[in-house]
Amino acid sequence: MANPRWLLGLLLLCSSLFAAAPRVITLSPHLTEMAFAAGITPVAVSAWSDYPPAAQVLEQVANWQGVNVERILALKPDVVLAWRGGNPQRQIDQLRQFGVNVVWIDPDSLEQMADAVASLQRWSPRPQQALDAARQLKRQANALLARYAALPPVPVFLQFGQQPLFTAARDTLQNSIITLCAGKNIFADSRVSWPQVSREQVLMRHPQALIIGGSAAQAQNVARFWQPQLNVPVIAINDDWLSRPGPRMLLAAKQLCAALHPEQ
Repeated sequence: MANPRWLLGLLLLCSSLFAAAPRVITLSPHLTEMAFAAGITPVAVSAWSDYPPAAQVLEQVANWQGVNVERILALKPDVVLAWRGGNPQRQIDQLRQFGVNVVWIDPDSLEQMADAVASLQRWSPRPQQALDAARQLKRQANALLARYAALPPVPVFLQFGQQPLFTAARDTLQNSIITLCAGKNIFADSRVSWPQVSREQVLMRHPQALIIGGSAAQAQNVARFWQPQLNVPVIAINDDWLSRPGPRMLLAAKQLCAALHPEQ
């Protein structure tokens, strides 16, 4: 006769193996990246969720025009990951009125971003992967801090767009990587996170380098835009790494640190 304890253990093992993974929906590309980093394959994502490649085949339920509330309800998610910087409050409130569990994720520092990845263990079929990914992100950030913290800060202008000009202020992930790389954001003191600025305001603050998201060819165009009044290096960072507040922000930090301090 079989041992009852052995049978109970086998049943528990089988139930854990075949238990359905939590159904997660992400409403921005960087949240999709965070989900995959935490070991989660979402059941649906937002438009432009193109990394990792596995995200490209997933159903899309959100874009710049808004959120497909009806389709999200039909998918019966366990959690929807949303971002205040890109998802309309009204539609998120609609989802919540229908009983959908919506979690806002709005990191404005590298540490908060890593902590957000760790928090996703709750919905991950591989929770240890979420914790390991978060620790790895923090280790990478600490290594950069140790390498560059003692250097004198370089005044920089982080440029988004051209006509009009936008930049990032203190409470943004973009500003945190500038600080990590011993840079000094000339608009860190702005009262809004994403201020529109004028050419004259930039020139008055005398940046020693310009940072853009884009290619080397785009950097040449930006350099021509500022000449002859401003003739400083233009550092081009991979646009997806720089603009998306997700795990690849650490890749942007490494690229920026190396370009801002090539002697290191």
